[in-house]
Amino acid sequence: MVTTHNLGFPRIGSKRELKFALEDYWKQQTPRENLFTTGAELRKRHWHHQSNLDYVPVGDFSFYDQVLDMSFTLGHIPDRVRHADADELDQYFRIARGRSVNGHDCSCVRAGEMTKWFDTNYHYIVPEFSANTTFALNPERLLAQIEEAQKAGFKAKPVLIGPLTYLWLGKSKDGSDKLDLLPKLLKEYAALLELLGSKKLEWVQIDEPVLVTDLTQQWKDALSEAYQTLANCPLKILLATYFGRLQDNLSLICSLPVDGLHLDAISARNEVKTVVKEWPANRILSLGVISGRNIWKTNLHATLAWLEPIHRELGDRLWIAPSCSLLHVPVDLVNEHKLDSEILSWLSFAVQKLDELNILAIALNKGRVAVQETLVSNFAAVDKRLKSRRVNNPTVKTNLGKINEAMGKRQSAYHARSGLQAAKLNLPAYPTTTIGSFPQTTALRLARSQFKSGDIDEASYVQIIQNEISYCVEQQEQLGFDVFVHGEAERNDMVEYFGEQLDGYAFSQNGWVQSYGSRCVKPPILYGDISRPRAMTVQWTTFAQSLTHKPMKGMLTGPVTILNWSFVRDDQPRSLSCYQLALAIREEVLDLENAGVQIIQIDEAALREGLPLRKSEWREYLTWAIESFRITANGVRDETQIHTHMCYSEFNDIIASIADMDADVITIETSRSDMELLDAFDDFNYPNEIGPGVYDIHSPNTPTQEHMVQLMRQAAERIPSERLWVNPDCGLKTRQWSEVIPALTNMISAAKTLRAQRTS
Repeated sequence: MVTTHNLGFPRIGSKRELKFALEDYWKQQTPRENLFTTGAELRKRHWHHQSNLDYVPVGDFSFYDQVLDMSFTLGHIPDRVRHADADELDQYFRIARGRSVNGHDCSCVRAGEMTKWFDTNYHYIVPEFSANTTFALNPERLLAQIEEAQKAGFKAKPVLIGPLTYLWLGKSKDGSDKLDLLPKLLKEYAALLELLGSKKLEWVQIDEPVLVTDLTQQWKDALSEAYQTLANCPLKILLATYFGRLQDNLSLICSLPVDGLHLDAISARNEVKTVVKEWPANRILSLGVISGRNIWKTNLHATLAWLEPIHRELGDRLWIAPSCSLLHVPVDLVNEHKLDSEILSWLSFAVQKLDELNILAIALNKGRVAVQETLVSNFAAVDKRLKSRRVNNPTVKTNLGKINEAMGKRQSAYHARSGLQAAKLNLPAYPTTTIGSFPQTTALRLARSQFKSGDIDEASYVQIIQNEISYCVEQQEQLGFDVFVHGEAERNDMVEYFGEQLDGYAFSQNGWVQSYGSRCVKPPILYGDISRPRAMTVQWTTFAQSLTHKPMKGMLTGPVTILNWSFVRDDQPRSLSCYQLALAIREEVLDLENAGVQIIQIDEAALREGLPLRKSEWREYLTWAIESFRITANGVRDETQIHTHMCYSEFNDIIASIADMDADVITIETSRSDMELLDAFDDFNYPNEIGPGVYDIHSPNTPTQEHMVQLMRQAAERIPSERLWVNPDCGLKTRQWSEVIPALTNMISAAKTLRAQRTS
């Protein structure tokens, strides 16, 4: 009999219950007991959704981030959060967001650095290491959740981040070798596994997604050492890999003394045959046969045709599961009441994916006849989607054939056009700007909802948005900014807003996915060929420009980010969808320029996260990704200044490709990492202008003027001051005006200080 299990379940709740409980607690509107109660209710509900599985994951629930949870389980937290008056929850939120609650209790600290979890849009809190790092096991959170699950009658499979992946995800703060910490770390893992072995558990899932990346021999040796050390634990170890192929790590993995292996059979389908052949005959092989990262229905007929021979060969040794944790998909389709019925029939969220898994298991264990009706219905939906005229637009495909090399080139090189831009814009040294969005108030979100539901008419809605834009412009005038933004009051999300106005996109009501902490996004569903029926931003940008003599940036999301932050069709290469998006956004760029907009920012916040995990595959991705940006941006005149923005990107290894984008100005996140990201410019002479972020907008803390001046001085050691801009790390949408104004006041003061020092 085939065994079913899951690697992890979305923790936010189908209606974002966790988000609201967290934010109420941070605002001190509810006591922590309410937060704990919400967590317990969600865990029980999510285990119930998984009750048909043979094993349910435990320990995958988190109040903020699973990597941060692992840090606390290992007793590994920075000294700066160890205040005498702080308990564990206070320490936890201080490292996550800079403070535990939003009150002014002088408990503010520098929040932990945050970056992307492999090639996903999920952010994790980066562990901080030094030569003196110590660990001290603190298993109570995990033990309590195991007890919860067992009391509720579920067969629990604890989930841990593996020791090699944990070290790999972290950063050495003093230049020491992280692997030197492995012996101390393994001591705590061994103690934890011994403790879990006393809890009537059979299996433990240890996640090592680092195994789908390029590892040096030193890291491979460390992996072997780690699992030799853990081999005698009282539990059976299921080593879980996902997000990619094992490639040169495959033979090593097959030699490890573990009891089972999980392989992502969506990303690594072509490796399954080899693993089946090489995997020891007495061990379990788990195959991830349902995509944990996209929302299309599984073709159950085709999957069974592929799985049945493997099942005949492996028998009871075969387990099946989603490819990775379902953290990356929405919870449940049952809450979708407005999606077009045809498109709805093509989709599968987390709950439905587990239903699909159950159908596959029944078919394998009892034969297809036991689920024949479901298989017929599934095949009809999958086939209809592939053949739908709504998916395929001949005009769009014709336009793709018209792309040529000239479309991606500016008229002149940067050194020539920068002088024209400087003369036209007449900006001071260290020009100040923001990344685009200003706070989205409750009243603003309500107005947008009322307009969509028809409760207010278009004229009323336009007036509300214009009033908000006017307020944003007024605030920027008072603060003394050099380059303005309109504040993006009309936008629900930087990707969804554009998708709503492009043909080929659909939108869920409650398709929320966690990005980090309480921050949730609702990725658009890119189901068909993309085109732009009409202008999308010109109305709002030109209105904002009419309110000031300062230059107003046009704000757009770039094609690569729209692609990477969408659920993307899987019936054609991602590159083709990206080129379609590039042509659509290019039309908007040209319309903005023709409307008199002098500066246009095209955000590519997600460029890095789309990078394949294997360096051998980088060139192909970067070729079409950079070309897509250039097609979007480079049809403008030399006098028009093009900006781009990137979030949480490690640039060192792709800095040449970043330069190839040929944006006049690039703004990047640097404040949480103390300008570490600018190390990329030590050995690379970046030719254009840069705005290293000096205000960490993901924390409610107010940065001081002195701190921002210090950060910019660090930047000036790498980049000539005449090419530096001063700006926040990212957009200000998620912050409150009461937080934003003092922070931006300090930022403007910092820029003035820098100018004075430059001329003295």
